Order: sequence, then structure tokens, then C-alpha cells
Amino acid sequence: MTTKRPPELIVDPADRLRSSSESEPPPPRQPKGQKPTPPPRQPKRKPAAGKKRGWGKRLVMWGATLAVWAGIAVAGLVAYYAHDLPDIDKVTAPTRRPSIQFVSADGQVFAAFGDLYGESLDLAEIAPAIAQAVLATEDRRFFSHFGVDIFGLARAAWANLRAGHVVQGGSTITQQLAKNLFLTPDRTMKRKVQEVLMALWLERRFTKQQLLTLYLNRVYLGSGAYGVDAAAKRYFDVSARRVSPYQAAVIAGLLKAPSRYSPLNSPEASHKRAVEVLGNMVEAGYMDQRSAEMAALGGAAQAVKRAAPAGRYFADWALSRLDGISEVAGRDVVVRTTLDLALQRKVEAQVQALLSGPGAKANVSQGAVVVLTPDGAIRALTGGKDYDDSQFNRATQALRQPGSAFKPFVYLTAMEQGLAPQDVYDDAPVKLGNWSPGNYNGRFEGQVTLRHAFANSTNTVAVRLIDDVGPGRVVATAHKLGITSDLGRDASLALGTSETTLLELTQAYAPFANGGYGITAHGIESITTPDGQVLWSRQGGGVGKVMSDQALAHMHEMMSAVIGEGTGKAARLDRPAGAKTGTTQDYRDAWFMGFTADYVTGVWLGNDDQRNEMKKVTGGGLPAQLWKSVMMAAHQGLPVHALPTPDLTPSTMADTEGTAGGMVVGGNEGSGGDPVRAIGNAIDDLLGSIFGR
Repeated sequence: MTTKRPPELIVDPADRLRSSSESEPPPPRQPKGQKPTPPPRQPKRKPAAGKKRGWGKRLVMWGATLAVWAGIAVAGLVAYYAHDLPDIDKVTAPTRRPSIQFVSADGQVFAAFGDLYGESLDLAEIAPAIAQAVLATEDRRFFSHFGVDIFGLARAAWANLRAGHVVQGGSTITQQLAKNLFLTPDRTMKRKVQEVLMALWLERRFTKQQLLTLYLNRVYLGSGAYGVDAAAKRYFDVSARRVSPYQAAVIAGLLKAPSRYSPLNSPEASHKRAVEVLGNMVEAGYMDQRSAEMAALGGAAQAVKRAAPAGRYFADWALSRLDGISEVAGRDVVVRTTLDLALQRKVEAQVQALLSGPGAKANVSQGAVVVLTPDGAIRALTGGKDYDDSQFNRATQALRQPGSAFKPFVYLTAMEQGLAPQDVYDDAPVKLGNWSPGNYNGRFEGQVTLRHAFANSTNTVAVRLIDDVGPGRVVATAHKLGITSDLGRDASLALGTSETTLLELTQAYAPFANGGYGITAHGIESITTPDGQVLWSRQGGGVGKVMSDQALAHMHEMMSAVIGEGTGKAARLDRPAGAKTGTTQDYRDAWFMGFTADYVTGVWLGNDDQRNEMKKVTGGGLPAQLWKSVMMAAHQGLPVHALPTPDLTPSTMADTEGTAGGMVVGGNEGSGGDPVRAIGNAIDDLLGSIFGR
């Protein structure tokens, strides 16, 4: 029996499984003599589509994340700057400072304070040329942008980049309205962001016509004028309804720099800017080139020709007086003053001329002048050389020693005690304690009359007089006549060592010019509303009789001698006048105080820094010359009037005997005093030292 063998399994090597450790199968063997066949070329593998989609998703996610964070940052920035925005719902009813206009005695407006607003006009009521000039110059795309002009910002940035500094702004009218009504002019990031936010809100809340109307009625245009109607009236004395194209160009030109382009401050700069605005109107298509040229040619004559500002020191002083008048609080008012504007201009010109000429050579840098009528009305007042350089009022604010200009109060006190100009005193060395004053000229004349001593400003006699009558009485006399400052109560007061102001001193001289009646210097006659309603008016004034007729007559005799034969001869006028000079130690102050029957005028010259001495300037020099020129200007065209000197005939004296009051005292050596007077004086001084004067 034969055994069958199993069929042989033939395995193709290519079909066998490869282990993981094996790589490629070995190539098939080639017959001898035949070139090997190269392996087949493998195709390049392409990246999977899934990977592409993965990178795209990542970019989208990153972009979305950045956008979210950017949005959060912007929202936070907006919230930060918006949290303290002002109440923009009050855009149609903003607060403003009341307007105060000062009018001279002849009805001219010479100063204004506060905010001046004209009529609030609808856009249709305003002359079309105004809106056209503003749009052509400030915001030509106003009716097409959304509150912020992207193209305008780009144009401004390019212009500024080319110039290397800021020459052009990109703010729209809406942004300017937001800034002017609500924000400060500070150039900060916060203000700019808030400006944009408010501009966007305004554009959403109001129509373009409403925004332009608000802007034209509220924008500041210089000289205290807000709105185009106030500007038209301020600069051209016309309503904004009737301005010409040139006047509209001037008004629009003010928006860039109200002070620099004001036709009142700089007519040339204003005209040049107006020509630029007319050119803008041509470019914007609002007018043709020929019309613009004709407007420019005839435009210069359309500005209101106003005189240079005057009376600003007086206006500041008068403004301070309004604080005590409750009727004017918070209201627009017109203040009618006592100022003589023509005289005021002359006084200011004379002060500047003197200080620029002979004053500069004598090292005098400042001066002040006050001109009153005998009843106290201020006709002129200047407190310095140049108001633009210094607003400090040296007539009303500066406390300075009056020197010998104070002596009239010493002599008046002595006259009230019974002395007379013919009484004799000894001009000789005098010593009170450790103080031993001398005379300006360094000489002593011996026995002199009080008239001579007063006319020549003899210090030793004045000191002897105050020692006789008592400093307390002199202080009382000075206060009674109008000095309000505190005064020392020692013998040096006779030489004017206590400080006072020029206005006070001039006020205290007024009784010598009006018959012996005390007055209060005043500058306001009445206060009305702009439509004429009277809110306040001055009622009376003065304090009654402050000296006896006999004492007044004696003072007139001595004060006239100052000009006729004494230290004030340089001030001699063509009419009766009385005066007194004053010079302080080391030539720090020089005064000339005097009066006629029509005016009382005080002059002070000196330097703000009292360490800066003048070059031997005395009251009888430059101050007397200035006083004379001021008084000649004030009296121009006035007839000559005698001083109101009382009649001292025996019958009149009997009627007025005893009006002076007080105890009669004698003079010093050779004065003619008697023992009874001396005893009475000693008793009075003793009582005064115990109970005060």
C-alpha cells in the first residue's frame, strides 16, 4: 500500500507577510546580462485638508479674541472719559456772567465786564454771508459728516506734518460747539476724547441746522462778545441780520484768534484775515472772485472806528463799588458814571508823556492822578503809566506816605484852636525825645509867620504846631475831612509819616474847595438795566460842615501862598488856587495836591519799589508841572471863579464866633500865647492822654 504525499505548498515571496522590522521587499533578481530595472517613482504626498482648516480656525479665533479685547479696551476708555462729562442736557440754557457796561457822564460806553450776548437769532434770520463764511473757513463738510470729519483730520495732519508744527486743526463745528459749551480749552487726551463723544451725542440729538444755529449764537468772538449778533453790534454797530459779506468775513475770521484778529485791537491783522476768509468763500463756491475783491476793497471802511480804551483804572475801581449794591446782583446792568471821558484821555496822555520824558530821566516810573469836583464827583482817575503793563491802581490801592502834603490838617487844627496865619513861630532846631527833624534846605530862619512856614513847608514849625495842639486832634481833623486810613498819634504825623491813598487825600482836600463841607468821593450816579429801568441811583452825600469859616479863610490864605510865593510856584494858574507840596524821605514819593473853585486834583509820582529812589524829585517839581497841565485841561473854556473864601469882617465874625469848638492854644516861643491858654492846653492834653482823643 502506497502512502499519498500532501501537495506541495508553493508560496510566492511577494505574497508573504512582512514583519514590522522589515522595510521594503528585496528587488527581484534580474537575469544575468540584463540591466536592472529602476524602481517605480513614488508620487509626492499632499498635506491633508484637515490641517489647512486647523490653521484657519486658529487665525479666526485669535482675531476674534483680539477684537473682543480691543472692544473691551475701547469701551473701558469711553466709560472712563464719559463718567464725568458735564450735563449736556443743559446745552440750550447755559449760565453766563452778567454783563456790566460803564458809561461816561456824556453817555459813551468806555468799559464792559462779563459776557455780552446779542439777540438769539434763528438761522434764517442771520445774514447768509455769516454762515457761508463760517462754513467755508471752519467746516466745509459740515452737512455731510457725522460730527467728526475723517478727511478733515487727515488733511490737517498732513499740513501739520509738512509744516513741522501745528498750522491747521481738524475739529468740526460740532466739536467746537461741544468744547465751547462744556469743556475747557486744555489740549489733553481726555478733553479731545470727551469732545468727540459729545460731538457724536450732539449730532444724534440735534439737526444740522440746529447745531449751526447754536454755534453762531454762542461762539466767543472777542471783546466779551458771545454770538454773531453781539459781535456785529460790538464791531460794526449793526445787527447780525444786516452785516455785509466783508463784515461777515471779519466775524468768521475772529474764530481763529479773537484777540489777535479783533478790528478794535488790530485793524490791519483783522483786514488781512478777512481777505483770507473771502478767498475761502470763493473756493467753497459761495461767491465769485470779483465780488470777493470788491468786498475786500470797500471793507476796511466798514469797521467801527473806536478810540483807544480809556478809564480802565477807574472802571476797575467802580466795579469794586458794585459789590455793596444788592440791586445789581446777577443782572445785566448799565452803570452811569461821573467820568469826563475827554478829560480822562487827556490826563492819561499827560501822565504817559511826563513819565516817558522828564520822568524817565529822573528815575520816575509810575504816577497817579485824581480829579474831583468840589462835591466829590470823580472826573478823571488814572492809577499808573500803562494799564496793559500793570493793573495795580496806585490812586486807590497804593498806601504811601504823603509827606508835607499832610500839613494842611495840622495847620487847620491849629486854626480851629484860634491861631492865625500872622502868628509867629520859631524856625529853630527842635527835639522831641530822640527825634530831631530838620528842614529840607537844611537851614533855619528863626522867627517866621505861620503863613510863611506853610508856604515854604518848614518842618520845624509843623512839628511844634502838632506838639502844641496834640496829635490826637490832628488825627480827628484828618478823619473828619476824609482820610480813612489809620494814622499814627505821634509828632512825626506832622511830616506825613502815616500812609494813605491818593484818592483819600484828594477827597480830604475837597472841603477847602467847597466852603468847608466834607464829601465822599464817588464815581457812580445811577445803575439801570439795558432797557433803562433804574435799579439804583445816588442819593445826596457828604458829611456836612467840617471846619469853621474863620479856619477856612485862614487856610485859603496860606494855601494860596504856596502857589503864589512858596514851594508850588511851578503850578501857578490863571485863576485863584490853593495847594500843598509833599516829598517823603529819600525822594520815595512826590505829591502835589491843590484846588480851584471848580476842581480838586491830586498828583503822585514815584516807583513801586520804594527802595528805588527818584533823582531829587520834589512835590514842587514834576508833580507841580503835571498838576498844572491837568488843571489847565480841566478848566479849558471855564470862566474864572474865586475861591469860596468866607467873609471875615467883624460883623460876620460875630455871627460865626465859637463855631470852631475846642480850646484855644498858643504857639511856641514868640507866638503871642498867654498863660491862660497854655494852662488850658496842658489840661486838655492831660485829659486826652487819660481818656484818649
